[in-house]
Amino acid sequence: MTTDKKPLKRIAFYGKGGIGKSTISANLTAALSERGLKVLQIGCDPKADSTMFLTREKVPTVLNVLKEKKDNIELSDFVKEGYNGVLCIEVGGPTPGIGCAGQGIIAAFQKMKELKAIEIYQPDVVIYDVLGDVVCGGFAVPLRDGYAEDVYIVSSGERMSLFAAYNISQAVHNFRNRGYAKLKGLVFNSKGGSSEDQRVREALEEIETDLVYKFPRDPIVQKCEKENLTVIEGAPDSDLANEYRRLAEIVMG
Repeated sequence: MTTDKKPLKRIAFYGKGGIGKSTISANLTAALSERGLKVLQIGCDPKADSTMFLTREKVPTVLNVLKEKKDNIELSDFVKEGYNGVLCIEVGGPTPGIGCAGQGIIAAFQKMKELKAIEIYQPDVVIYDVLGDVVCGGFAVPLRDGYAEDVYIVSSGERMSLFAAYNISQAVHNFRNRGYAKLKGLVFNSKGGSSEDQRVREALEEIETDLVYKFPRDPIVQKCEKENLTVIEGAPDSDLANEYRRLAEIVMG
């Protein structure tokens, strides 16, 4: 028997490809699970690598399962359990050069809704990890229809990353008056470049949002990811693991 319990928190992380939002999302998911929360992470990127360091393997994507099984689909076909009991879903994408990734996200979300994934698993927190290079109708789905309530943009101080951050912020603001997701701020994933902090401060003024957290550049991330682990699992006593735990406290309010 299921109930209509809503997730305690519904959070979307947007950012330019390769900026580290999947690393932050996965480590945040792991940190929240340490707090005894049931977390569902949904990767919304055609590369389908958002949850790899939680499960240590590629998760079957919703779109591939749809293609292979048509209507004979069960949640267990694409919902996989990872580190510390977290639940993982990868939306996936179309064959390269064929089809639209945004339309794929729409189809995958419709199937998850049809199968009542949220109602059945009843997570305390849902984290959407969304590619933000282009915020088209498909990639904007987590901003609409009650999926996410809080949006965080992940960016470095690189100009193209900040340019993407500005575009994402405009997409969020366009939905603000409709009662959809709200922009909570920017998570600064430092690359360590010169004048990086200044560029981020200037971008915050232009975007009209706050700095939520700054992550330092730390080689321990690459060390853990070579072993297919989050920092929370692979280096639980490290300073960086504690940084992710502090972010967990912030996003939970």
